[in-house]
Amino acid sequence: MKRYRNGEVWDFENQMPVVAGAGDVILGLDGGTTSTVCICMPILPFSDPLPDPVPVLARAVAGCTNHNSVGEAAARETLEQVMAEALAKSGSNRSAVRAVCLAVSGVNHPSDQQRILDWLRDVFPSNARLYVQNDAVAALACGTLGKLHGCVLIAGTGTIAYGFTEDGREARAAGAGPTLGDWGSGYGIAAQALTAVIRAHDGRGPHTMLMSSILGKLGLSSPDELIGWTYADPSWARIAALVPVVVCCAIAGDEVANKILFDSVEELRLSVNAVVQRLGLSGPEGKDSFPLVMVGGVLDENKRWDIGEEVIKCISKDYPGAVPIRPKVEPAVGAALVAWNFCMKESLENAFKS
Repeated sequence: MKRYRNGEVWDFENQMPVVAGAGDVILGLDGGTTSTVCICMPILPFSDPLPDPVPVLARAVAGCTNHNSVGEAAARETLEQVMAEALAKSGSNRSAVRAVCLAVSGVNHPSDQQRILDWLRDVFPSNARLYVQNDAVAALACGTLGKLHGCVLIAGTGTIAYGFTEDGREARAAGAGPTLGDWGSGYGIAAQALTAVIRAHDGRGPHTMLMSSILGKLGLSSPDELIGWTYADPSWARIAALVPVVVCCAIAGDEVANKILFDSVEELRLSVNAVVQRLGLSGPEGKDSFPLVMVGGVLDENKRWDIGEEVIKCISKDYPGAVPIRPKVEPAVGAALVAWNFCMKESLENAFKS
């Protein structure tokens, strides 16, 4: 177990004693494009049902850990800092860690998983179980309490649909980032709104309330200034923060804003449909029941223009067996429950072999 490049973040282990009687713990981490959350959870008996609520010893928050957005070195530094903070707050240290599940956006290929696993092995004791997943896995698990079955739709700064079958098959749709068309995401909605403003300004598109609303929100006096504002810092989260302006304009009746939102609903529906069809989650007749977990700021309930509800209506027409779930626990808890379930499965398999 090394202290890696960011060794000073573990200095608390030498300065702060472990709380007397503290047992083994699990770390669950949800790493997104906007923020990262790590929770520390006590290891729960495998023979008992999960308590409600799931106990959380400590919670820590940090910035972006998507290596495609901030680079691999910065992402690793933030990951290590937030895990160390969660352990320090819980009064524990790395020697008590039984398992770690990192669910991070930008993990799109086995090679991404392997690089992070190799790094984690230098950070944690050799007996700790280490799991690396895409952040969509934690989002699904926070709705199913760790069981990897069903489909999750994430629509926040970015978007992805991800699904699992009970026999372990998985599929995804979207989630390739804004350059490759994350339509339906917060970034996608806001980028289309910015484009609509420029088009209206130069005469290629219809007049839209988005122009005055976005300029007012940003403190700009002319659409020409929007170009400089956009490219001064084209970070995904900064652009996506304009989504509430688009929703307000749509509520006020702006046709351009409404079209952007309805187009986004359709894109999100297509993502879910692609996953459900590839995995056969709805059965041969399309009527079987499956969990549909809805996560992300774009899908949060809004009484007057509820994007999430519109998506659910569309999907329910295609798949009447879809069971929408708005999770009661956050994705970081879902990540911890994924690790807990993996540990429980390994424990049962070992007991059966013996």
